[in-house]
Amino acid sequence: MTAEHFDLAVAWDWEHDAEFVSLLEAQIHAHHFRFYSVSHHNVHDTLRRLQKGTLAFGAFLDRASDADENFVPLAKHVKKSATLFLNHPDAVQHAIDKATMHLEFLTKGIHVPFTIIISPYSKRSDVELSLGDLARLGRPFIIKPANTTGGGIGVILGAETLKDVIESRQHHKNDKYLLQEKITPVQFHGRKAWFRVFYICGTVIPCWWNDETHTYKVITRPEVVGLGLQPLITISRKIWDLCKLEFFSTEIATTSEQKFVVVDYVNDICDMRLQSRHPDGVPDIVVGEVCKRIARYLTHTLQ
Repeated sequence: MTAEHFDLAVAWDWEHDAEFVSLLEAQIHAHHFRFYSVSHHNVHDTLRRLQKGTLAFGAFLDRASDADENFVPLAKHVKKSATLFLNHPDAVQHAIDKATMHLEFLTKGIHVPFTIIISPYSKRSDVELSLGDLARLGRPFIIKPANTTGGGIGVILGAETLKDVIESRQHHKNDKYLLQEKITPVQFHGRKAWFRVFYICGTVIPCWWNDETHTYKVITRPEVVGLGLQPLITISRKIWDLCKLEFFSTEIATTSEQKFVVVDYVNDICDMRLQSRHPDGVPDIVVGEVCKRIARYLTHTLQ
């Protein structure tokens, strides 16, 4: 029995992904590929067809199984096949561990905030933290679980005391925690030097990003040159060399010492809502470029 073949399948469960999936489908078709969408209405049928051998994918982009267990069996089945993953699950598990990434970034010479990594509460209930450590963190400082990801889950941005640390680490008792100094960026022509940078299939797309309003602005080529923002590109490529994800974003801030500090390491599922429809969405031109780069990547990897 011959399987029906689609070049790219995208699994998605978030209603706001619909615009991105539609744009990606258009680009896939424009490059003469076949596109397959997996959502709530067909996830179980898709798995059955794959298991029967009547359906096959060339490449797979999973934007659902991390949040919806209904997609987990599908992702596990695809992983056992010869299908190309855009962000392989094994690489994702490595990349989303903030404690691991922190240490690897240091080894790679990437600037990161001063950080103290503490053991999971389930392994050690007392906090191995001195007053000197707290003093070096400064106030306020940031508390992050190492592996609990998505939408800032478990993150405390304005921690002040040891009590904050003791209480917060009990929320995710099996997770390591990172205590980080709060980075204050400089201003470039009245704009905070805080950036969200997208890496997509070999291409780096840096954007201005406001960490308070979560609003984006495209960085122009003259700004990259005039403001000396080339390190955004260099650092993002170094991060790719460590995490090996084809599609991720990272946050970088520039300090008064002109250091480019990575403040949020690897985000493996990027919010692709359109700015034209959501004030805190990604600029439409960036979303469009992401879709183009995925389609072009497939022309080199699937043929």
